[in-house]
Amino acid sequence: MKKIELITDGSCLGNPGKGGWACVLRFGQHTKELYGSEPQTTNNRMELTAAIRGLRALNEKCDVTVTTDSEYVKNGITQWIHGWKKRGWLKADKTPVINQDLWIELDAEVNRHQTRWEWTKGHADHEDNNRCDELATRAAREQSKSE
Repeated sequence: MKKIELITDGSCLGNPGKGGWACVLRFGQHTKELYGSEPQTTNNRMELTAAIRGLRALNEKCDVTVTTDSEYVKNGITQWIHGWKKRGWLKADKTPVINQDLWIELDAEVNRHQTRWEWTKGHADHEDNNRCDELATRAAREQSKSE
């Protein structure tokens, strides 16, 4: 099974506002960067989208280490999601899970692979996380220029 590193980040100009997402995929000496944007979104949606798009880009089952600077994404997919699914996508306080559509997509992508999740401090010393931040921010800004 291929060992892949997936580094992700999301950005939002305003929250909600114009958003961007980005990811870096690494396999051996190969590197692939993906990024995109949405006109009206939230930072959390962009963080989730980055992870979904990165995992979706893999055409076969892989051993993936996902690195994110979003505790929301890491804790959501590794801890909270189990309770949400048992409660019919309700949080412990019986209110609906925010971004349920994306959590369902992320769960499906995670189940296609063998995944480990790591958290890194954002805007710090992780070169690929900084690159993702740069790409996600650029994606959000570029749509502002095209209007």
